[in-house]
Amino acid sequence: MPLIFQNKIELKKILLKSFYIVITLLFILIIFNLLSFSEDKNNKSQNNNKTYSIYPVILPDSLEFAGEPVPLEDFDIYESLDKEFTINTYWQSQMLLFIKRSSRYLPTIEKILKKNNVPDDFKYLAIAESGLTNSISSANAVGFWQFIKPTAIKYGLEVNDEIDERYHLEKSTEAACKYLKEAHEIYKSWTLVAASFNLGTNGLTRHLEKQKVNNYYDLLLNDETARYVFRILAIKTIMSEPKKYGFYLTKKDLYPPIPTYNVKIDSTINDLTSFAFSKSINYKILKIFNPWLRQSSLKNKEKKTYYLKIPKGNYRNMKFLMEEFLNDSTNKNDSIN
Repeated sequence: MPLIFQNKIELKKILLKSFYIVITLLFILIIFNLLSFSEDKNNKSQNNNKTYSIYPVILPDSLEFAGEPVPLEDFDIYESLDKEFTINTYWQSQMLLFIKRSSRYLPTIEKILKKNNVPDDFKYLAIAESGLTNSISSANAVGFWQFIKPTAIKYGLEVNDEIDERYHLEKSTEAACKYLKEAHEIYKSWTLVAASFNLGTNGLTRHLEKQKVNNYYDLLLNDETARYVFRILAIKTIMSEPKKYGFYLTKKDLYPPIPTYNVKIDSTINDLTSFAFSKSINYKILKIFNPWLRQSSLKNKEKKTYYLKIPKGNYRNMKFLMEEFLNDSTNKNDSIN
């Protein structure tokens, strides 16, 4: 066979093979596009069927803090409140934790506020300050009430390398009551007292004198203090009526109180770990219940008297704690508002 014919046959084979390859690739591409279009259509259809239940928060018709009315008719007051209600309603994780912790810690705070004739609404100030945790701020304010060291010492708390009573719930709440009552003697307004807790009495008094007003709601303040009372009001209202703002909890969802007993200490404890073991607990549990102990020992050179909290019985059994909590006569109703 002549060479030219042989080359033509080879060329035809190559072209035919290339044609089949191209056809196969085109077919694969068409199938892929059809599948992609179908998936995209399904996704769009599913998205079109979704409904989103996000609504503006409806503010109450009236509000008060510690018996003092809030001027909701003022546009700037209304909008400031609306901002805090919106933030605290839709920051659901934070508000859920506030409500959960409240059952463990608020009864203690409420009792001390009542004993000192301080309005019950100030328990929400503690929540606004710390979320009911022993947090530390960027300004080194510490504990549930967020005291800085000089203020803590001024109101009777012990703060040193070994002891920091800003972490002591009962003692720090007593100190907060001293501050609040003293500030009320100055301002005669609990709303201004709350603002002063954030800004300080010196700072608040300067603003009042400079702006020639005597009402928190008439003051122009820094952003943090300007929001402060409104945030407390939002937290108070939402926690008082959680279902109204979309928070559905039962008492089974709350953190139950943990019963404790006190051990009196008026001498040195060289090793808090060994001390904890002697009380059938460990070092971690001892520090959880006594966070004001800042070292691994208690030298107590001045032989002061302290009381350490020790958890009772089945304190580590959450099921047992919850049963005790639910069986308490004050908690018969399982629903939360």
